[in-house]
Amino acid sequence: MTIPKALQMSLGLRMTTVGFIVCWCLIAAFPIFWIAVMSFKEPLDSFASNPLSVIFGPSTRASGKGLSIFDIIIGLGVIYLIYRFSINLLPKWIKQLIPANLSVFGWLIGSLAIALGVVIVFGVLVPPVLSFVNGFTGFLGTPLIGFTTEHYQAVWVDNEFYRNFINSLIVTTGVVTISLTVGALAGYGLARSGSNMAFWILIAALIFRALPHSVLVSGYLPVFVNSAEYLRPILGEHAPTFYGQPLAVIMVLVAINQPFTIWMLRSFFQNIPTELDESARVDGCTHFQAFRWVIMPIMWPGVITTGLFSFLLAYNDFLVTSLLLDAQNQTMVPAIAGYFNRETTTTDQVEAVAAAVSITAPLFLLVMVFQRQIVSGLTAGAVKG
Repeated sequence: MTIPKALQMSLGLRMTTVGFIVCWCLIAAFPIFWIAVMSFKEPLDSFASNPLSVIFGPSTRASGKGLSIFDIIIGLGVIYLIYRFSINLLPKWIKQLIPANLSVFGWLIGSLAIALGVVIVFGVLVPPVLSFVNGFTGFLGTPLIGFTTEHYQAVWVDNEFYRNFINSLIVTTGVVTISLTVGALAGYGLARSGSNMAFWILIAALIFRALPHSVLVSGYLPVFVNSAEYLRPILGEHAPTFYGQPLAVIMVLVAINQPFTIWMLRSFFQNIPTELDESARVDGCTHFQAFRWVIMPIMWPGVITTGLFSFLLAYNDFLVTSLLLDAQNQTMVPAIAGYFNRETTTTDQVEAVAAAVSITAPLFLLVMVFQRQIVSGLTAGAVKG
């Protein structure tokens, strides 16, 4: 597309804009890059005062743990192949094998399969092969950069961090499922409603969304603590206590997230012509059938975009999860805070860094797999709202 000359930016303005973007990317990406480098080094290298020692890890390399030039080339090649598969082949397979009305589940299954594949490839298949081949590659097989995964093994296996991951998965799945189900129905109803009451409902939802999370937690906390007493007349002596359980966190996070979900999905529904609803009604569909079979297939980009924001709220939450969950049911974010807050050795601190890096992997995977749907959803939502 050709931009009119009157709208074209000057060279100085373009350079300034690009410079700001590059600086922002460097500032935002540096902490993630640096802690990722630290997590693969021995403690002596991780906390070295010389940045080059942190990057190249001489102590780690001296202990026989490192990556050669050959390892780096093969690793980058495998990462590139996984990326190309996620961008090109996975969408085609989902389109061919999964019905259109179930495509979101195909994407979820595909993303989980990619995550499992990455773990198997880099954790099981590649290391023994590279170790064997490096013995025959001479200089190319000599360790160049110190590298060890023992801290990740200690976190996930010895410290059972996988339990926190499972708890995070339970909480995020519950929050996203309930938020999208209720939000889609409410957003569709409000978008198609001609009543002024719909506007005031949305305003009330926005005010509720603006409340501090601590206010909501303090209101729910007595109910969760005494839930067994409230339910005992109905369920008897085996009445459960919600406090300390993931269900309590799901309920609070849904309450926090639901107004935002309704607002966002309403804006997407408003961009869909009402003529589609009218045509479906003429063909004999009920209101719900028109919503289910005609409107929702068009809405998947908006649903995926809204679901991603709901996922991030539940995944990154610290206050609600730390206050309502006990030590056995903690999600990953408060569990990592516990790593850093306790008295530790340098080895424990590096393990805490490895745990912090671990929680970023699912976020990168989701954005990589759903990037097209996210861009499509944000573009659609920006037209009207």
